[in-house]
Amino acid sequence: MAENKTRPTTVSPAAFIATVDGDQRRKDCRELVALMRDITGHPPKMWGPSIVGFGQYHYKYESGREGDSLLTGFSPRKQELVLYLGPGLHNKKLMAKLGRHKAGKGCLYVKTLDDVDRSVLRALVAESVAAMRLRDPGE
Repeated sequence: MAENKTRPTTVSPAAFIATVDGDQRRKDCRELVALMRDITGHPPKMWGPSIVGFGQYHYKYESGREGDSLLTGFSPRKQELVLYLGPGLHNKKLMAKLGRHKAGKGCLYVKTLDDVDRSVLRALVAESVAAMRLRDPGE
């Protein structure tokens, strides 16, 4: 069975964030680090070349495929910030109050943190982390 391509690395998240283009984007990244560290209780760790992750959980699919993934995290892409929230995105009430964003299956896309309500974002991240911890209580 193939291994996950996205795994923890030894690269410093602070060093990675320092290379991100734009003062606002770097500021947003540092704010997300503080928020996600506070909620998860885990320090940031690089997952692959461009994802800043916090904590991890073990998954196992019905197919037998299993592995480890980040509990929550983000990636500063060129066009937008991608936040990996998984189950937190299912809360339609919070998502409606969030502000300007796009959402995919497990990802939240925002241009800048100034486009969203920070307290709603915090609630979404917290809800996502709590749901992921239920999937892997050993986290």
